[in-house]
Amino acid sequence: MPETPRSEPQAPLIWSNALMFALTAAAALVLVPWYGLTHGFSGADWGVFVFFLVANGMAITAGYHRLWAHRAYEAHWSLRALYLLFGTMALQNSVFAWCSGHRTHHLHVDDEDRDPYSARRGFWFSHIGWMLREYPSGREDFSNIPDLRKDRLLAFQHRYYVPLAVGLNFGLPLAAGLLFHDVLGMLILAGVLRLVWSHHVTFFINSLAHMWGSRPYTEDNTARDNPVLAVITYGEGYHNFHHIFAHDYRNGVRWWQWDPTKWLIASLQVLGLTRRLKRTPVFQIQRALLAMQFRRAQARLARLPASGAAAHIESLRARVAHEYESFLAALAEWARVKEQRLAEKKRAVLEQWEPARLQRSLREIERRLSRQLRRMRVLQAQLA
Repeated sequence: MPETPRSEPQAPLIWSNALMFALTAAAALVLVPWYGLTHGFSGADWGVFVFFLVANGMAITAGYHRLWAHRAYEAHWSLRALYLLFGTMALQNSVFAWCSGHRTHHLHVDDEDRDPYSARRGFWFSHIGWMLREYPSGREDFSNIPDLRKDRLLAFQHRYYVPLAVGLNFGLPLAAGLLFHDVLGMLILAGVLRLVWSHHVTFFINSLAHMWGSRPYTEDNTARDNPVLAVITYGEGYHNFHHIFAHDYRNGVRWWQWDPTKWLIASLQVLGLTRRLKRTPVFQIQRALLAMQFRRAQARLARLPASGAAAHIESLRARVAHEYESFLAALAEWARVKEQRLAEKKRAVLEQWEPARLQRSLREIERRLSRQLRRMRVLQAQLA
């Protein structure tokens, strides 16, 4: 984060955004406790609130983000329509605007002049401030979404975004209120509170997920992995992984990492609603993890005192050097096997057993890197 505040002329205020965020937050702070204490919310109110909240959140994470911004998989038209319905209700702009800004963010992450919500400009700016004023970094430029502009459904949403967003935010809670005979309670809880909560939970990915957490895969940007944020953001909290492997349909890549968005996408594949799910090869993930381990080990070795337990320090240096040589050898062998496999495919003269043989070679290299990763973690503990 910058040591001194960024000095720049104050950009013009976007009154529509400022009023929308201020009024909905004020309404939630005042109306929710008032109605809860004077009338009480029914179980139906809370049930619809949770349903709309999850539907809005997953439409952003699975739809806006992983499907449209990163093309991490393909979806059936009916699923895309549901994403559009609840994504529009989430009131985070059209798919065109959202994805264009997000692709710019990935291309220029942390650049204070070109990243629309650079975390290096502070928590307030990256969380909500970037939407309150007409900053040059936030100007719309749809030249980076030529694939999305061909989609007529997305073009329709962009053209009629405002009436659609207003209609859905009032219409769906109103309809639920009429159905369960509590119009005001439903409008307050499933309408106002749901919108405010959904907004700020999503905004945490631009702010907190670039400030709080670990960086196991790369330190080239501010993105962090944070399991706490992952719980409330439907898996988006594993942000360090996402920024280095953006086209993977998963953010929580380990089976035990909380990522309901990846589980939804994978489950819908069984029903034929999603397909061509993109996964980062295990080797590439292990390579990134080990590269960071070596980078940190070398930094810690450089900080060790010249005097003291010289023999022990030299032993650690030798072990790190040996592990690094093994790492480079594995990378070279992986490249050789992959090149051999590609060449044989091109010649189209492989026997049935040869693809399996090459696949076994690649899996053996992955296992070696996995064992090396465990050894490097032990070394890191000793260096610490």
